[in-house]
Order: sequence, then C-alpha cells, then structure tokens
Amino acid sequence: MTAIAGGLGAAAAWAVAMLTASRATRMISAPSVLAWVLFTGLCIVLPWAALEGIPDGLDASSGTWLLIAGAGNVLGLLCAYSALRIGKVALIAPIVSTEGAIAAVLAVLTGEHVAEGAGVALVAIAIGIALAAVPGEEKSVSTAAGAAWRVPTLAIAAATAFGMSIYATGRASAELPIAWAVLPPRVIGVLVVFLPLAVTARLRLTRRAVPFVVVSGIAEVVGFASYAVGSRDSVAVAAVLASQFAAIAGVAAYVLFRERLGKLQLAGVLTIVAGVAVLTWLQA
Repeated sequence: MTAIAGGLGAAAAWAVAMLTASRATRMISAPSVLAWVLFTGLCIVLPWAALEGIPDGLDASSGTWLLIAGAGNVLGLLCAYSALRIGKVALIAPIVSTEGAIAAVLAVLTGEHVAEGAGVALVAIAIGIALAAVPGEEKSVSTAAGAAWRVPTLAIAAATAFGMSIYATGRASAELPIAWAVLPPRVIGVLVVFLPLAVTARLRLTRRAVPFVVVSGIAEVVGFASYAVGSRDSVAVAAVLASQFAAIAGVAAYVLFRERLGKLQLAGVLTIVAGVAVLTWLQA
C-alpha cells in the first residue's frame, strides 16, 4: 500500500512540475529554468537534511547510488526542459513517463520480482514511443529544421536518465533518510548548473517566470520525497505508478494549453499510457 500511495503522490507532484516548467521554458532558457528549479529545491531540502544529520548508513555503496540519482535527475531535467521549450507537454510527458518502465527493468535485472505479462506491457510501451516520435501534422513551436525529431529524442533521453535516477533513488532511500535521498540532484544541480550560469552572467529570471520555477522546484521535491517513501516498499511498483504523471499532465495540457497531436502521435501516446497502466495493474 505504501508503494502505491507513494507512487501516486509522486505522479501528481511531477505532473504539476512538468506543466509549470513547460511555461517557464517559454520565458527563459532551459538551463536557467533548471538552475532555478534546483536552487529552489535545495533551499527546501538542505535544512531538512541538516536536521536529520549525517546518517549512519552513508557509506561508499549508498554514496554511489546518491551520485547516480543526482546526476541522472539533473541530466533528465535538462533534456526534458529543452524538449518542453520547443514541443508539447501532451507528447513529451508520455515519453518521459517511461522512466518508470526503465526503473522497473533495472529492478528486475537486479533481482526484484515483476509480475508475469510485464514484458508484453513493456513492448507496447516501446511501440507507443515509436509512434509518438513520428512528426505530427502540425508544425512544432520551433521553426528550426529537425525540431520535430529533436523533441522525442530529448524526451527519450530524459526518460532514460530519469529511469536510472529514480532506480538509484529507490536503492539509496532504502538505506538513508528521505531528505538525503532527495538532496543529491539539488546539490549537483546548483554546483554544475546554477553557479556556472551565475558566474558567467548567463543566469536569467523574469518576474513572470518566478512563480513557475518556484512551484516546479517545490513539486519536484514533493514528488521525489513521495516516490522515495513508496520505493521502500517496492521500487518497481512505486516507479511505474509515479509514471502516471503523464496522463495527468497530458489531460491538463489539453485543457489548459489547447495542445493537439497528430493522429499517429495520439495513437502512440494512448499506447504508452495503456502500457504503463497495464504494467501498473500487473505490479499492484
């Protein structure tokens, strides 16, 4: 039950994070959005981790998982924000949501049991990604050549990085306090993104973008914390349920932003959502 509650909580929070980040990337650059989102998160998590103190379980093994979790999350967010700047939430979110399937596969490879029939659901998800990657009937927001292919490519890269990150987060959270499991992406992001942009005077923030990056930063922390709690019960179940943020974000983007997809893209998105839903049902 903990895995289900944690996964669904993460799904809701990550949907909010993606929707708000998608608006922020249209106002300032993707690296600047990433920098402010992670800085906001660090302001929340650092005092929390300090109150927890240095955990007894922090050793070379857990430290490695923390490093993988942090680097994967930062890379995934950068790819996702770059895709959101030129593409549609309704297309990007379902592709990125396959992070749960990737994490589930990693969990299986390391010995965790996954229900029979999961392989069929994973194949369906892969087919859905292929269909969703086909350029739609409408032109992308960007007029640059090849933008239609860059969006799904960036989304797939984000899913891969996120999949490794949430798997590593699940492993780390089994040994460490939640605050320490959530801390690494924020620390790494501030060190390798925020500070370099600030030093080189390339860090941007407008008044209109402030509420979007702040809400996105808070939602990212809430999502990761919720997932970390759920993954203590089952990494695979929590990861797959967390991936349902795609359905939430897709519906919200349709209602709020009037986003439309081509027929093949829509078929791909529906296939991805169905595949993730079946995988969730099998695991639950």
